[in-house]
Amino acid sequence: MGGGPNTSQTAEDFRAAIESFAAGNEFEVNPDREKVDLLLKGIFENELNHGLKYCPCRLRTKDWEEDLRIVCPCHFTIHETYKGIKDGECWCGLFVRRK
Repeated sequence: MGGGPNTSQTAEDFRAAIESFAAGNEFEVNPDREKVDLLLKGIFENELNHGLKYCPCRLRTKDWEEDLRIVCPCHFTIHETYKGIKDGECWCGLFVRRK
């Protein structure tokens, strides 16, 4: 399989990190814990298989510079996939508009 490093960061540590990332912004971590757990599983599988915590909903291009754009948490508000105008969420739904 991959060859990426085995992460020492737990899903709960990463959840805390993305909650910190969202703090003070127009978005928050999706309150649907089941969905977030599924997304975190995909993020950690990507790290195990590819070396970085890539978004589980976006395909890697295998171009290092381009793929850095989809490391989670990505700067999704500048991506063409940002659903902010209509729905206020990132492509995979990990982050949603703060209510």
